[in-house]
Amino acid sequence: MTEKNRHESDLEARFVELLKSVAVLVVDDEPGMRNFLQRALTDHCALVESADSAESAEALRLRYHFDILLVDIRLPGLSGLEWVSQLRDSGIRTHVIYMTAYADLDMAITAIRNGADDFILKPFRTEQIMTALRQSLNRHQMQRENSLLRLQLEHMQSDRGVIGETPAIKQTLELAQRVAPTGSTVLIQGETGTGKELIARATHNMSRREGPFVALNCGTIQPDLFESELFGHTRGAFTGAHQARDGLFQFSKNGTLFLDEIGELPLSMQTKLLRVLEDHCVRPVGSEREVPVNVRVIAATNRDLAEQVEAGHFRRDLYYRLNVLPIHVPPLRERADDIPLLCQYFSQTLSAELRLSVVELHHADIKRLQHYHWPGNVRELKNVIERTLLMGQLPADSLGAEAPSHAVQIAPGFPLDWRADQVERAHFEAVLHDCRNNKSEAARRLGVSRKTLERKQNQWRQETVSTGA
Repeated sequence: MTEKNRHESDLEARFVELLKSVAVLVVDDEPGMRNFLQRALTDHCALVESADSAESAEALRLRYHFDILLVDIRLPGLSGLEWVSQLRDSGIRTHVIYMTAYADLDMAITAIRNGADDFILKPFRTEQIMTALRQSLNRHQMQRENSLLRLQLEHMQSDRGVIGETPAIKQTLELAQRVAPTGSTVLIQGETGTGKELIARATHNMSRREGPFVALNCGTIQPDLFESELFGHTRGAFTGAHQARDGLFQFSKNGTLFLDEIGELPLSMQTKLLRVLEDHCVRPVGSEREVPVNVRVIAATNRDLAEQVEAGHFRRDLYYRLNVLPIHVPPLRERADDIPLLCQYFSQTLSAELRLSVVELHHADIKRLQHYHWPGNVRELKNVIERTLLMGQLPADSLGAEAPSHAVQIAPGFPLDWRADQVERAHFEAVLHDCRNNKSEAARRLGVSRKTLERKQNQWRQETVSTGA
């Protein structure tokens, strides 16, 4: 087999494997065409559903997540072009392949402007539809990778991996930047899920240290293994020690050792850690020789260590030694304006990881997220975005018992600090959701012309782009 043939074979195998995870919706009013595509694709795709009209297709789309839509341009009632146009106007970016037996230049131009991946003339063979699917998936994968790389580059250049523009998180980052070049021990405090390790990594990255960043969650280590894990051991030091092993302090040489959940450290180990911080030497278990170490220690906790000291669960002298410069990481509820940026980042990274389409969140969705309490903080938000990608929309139960975005009502329930234009936008979007993005019906219910509705949508879309919300 030649190199070219081997490459083509690898690409085909990759396509076949990728197709197994793809969900396809076929929309065509001809029963024969629906049956043909069902038979051709069912054995290759994760899910294949079909509908005979745009209205039936929309009901299926709201129920399932689809990666690709195979849409006949001429459908009874709402045409394929009109339906896809409504999807695009509402922010849905699912990939579309149009099918038609009546193609002309104007129709092709309209289809391309609607964001079509391909345009297939009927009748066609199975090989043609497979080629169209391959090209669509390749294009989709490339767009995701480009978006992810661009987003990662922006964050690498701007915020060193910590995402946020609010004063609360900027103050935290400024403090980390100030302490980074020093050798001082740092104590990072904050609730679970706020991103304490990210702040620790950012501090390390901004320092002059050439060694690695090594992290240990103290809550995951058995008490009798702490000393060996941190300081290492010699051969035969204890049962099962068949060979000598360096500890994390040695692995962190010239770098940073991050001790997360430091409050879980046993009292016996607290004494030994304090000695290392004072003397900059470790003694491996079973050894009589001390090993000098040049390691910067950053500790983190979600507990109030001062209270732990008073309760006798944490050594006072170690607390003061760690607490040279405390850094507080704000909870997500105190930096709600960062939620749109975080949603964008998690959507891009998780969609690439899970091979799913990015789900566009509407204004009402963002407002729901911003007014939620977030007991799990950024980690909980990431979980919600992952569920959103898997389900194709913001899950109704994702924020406790709060109503889903499509059930938002004009009164009561909007925060008192909202401006009139914010209430208007949320109400317009709620009505559009309820009308399944049928603009004519939504305009009728709202008592405005369709032109007025479209003008406001364009205005809001431009505001979203300019603000990054």
